[in-house]
Amino acid sequence: MSVPQFGTPEPGRDYPDRPAAFAVVEQGGKIALVHVTFADGGGRVDLPGGGVDAGETEAEAAARECGEEAGLVVAPDEAFVRADHYFTNEKGVSRNTRGVFFTARLIGEASSLKVEEDHALVWTDPYEALVRLDRESHAWAVAAWLRRRTR
Repeated sequence: MSVPQFGTPEPGRDYPDRPAAFAVVEQGGKIALVHVTFADGGGRVDLPGGGVDAGETEAEAAARECGEEAGLVVAPDEAFVRADHYFTNEKGVSRNTRGVFFTARLIGEASSLKVEEDHALVWTDPYEALVRLDRESHAWAVAAWLRRRTR
């Protein structure tokens, strides 16, 4: 299976590979997104998720990141797509995120899990998410999820 590559690398900038895991969490016809606020007042909208730490599985990383970013307790189900993305964050750190995207069941919310103060949970209609998500790989994953859901 071919893994699509998103983003355009800037000439002269290194993009080391970084395994990452993200989740599409649905509740009441909406999906969970996180709005990340930058110190300079800017921001971006992402699916909840992030880097896979040493010693954890991709599913464990997706669940941990949902908690840290959005205070969500989730159970990842199926890894339904993979996508890579050249990405430079607001601090200037560049990576080629080697992303896996899971469907995840919402178990509950636990504000004690949320440690990333610059992230805010936003429940959004999945079709609206397609235009709100900043990373093309995340919008592509939501589109793939929608297609699977409607078939």
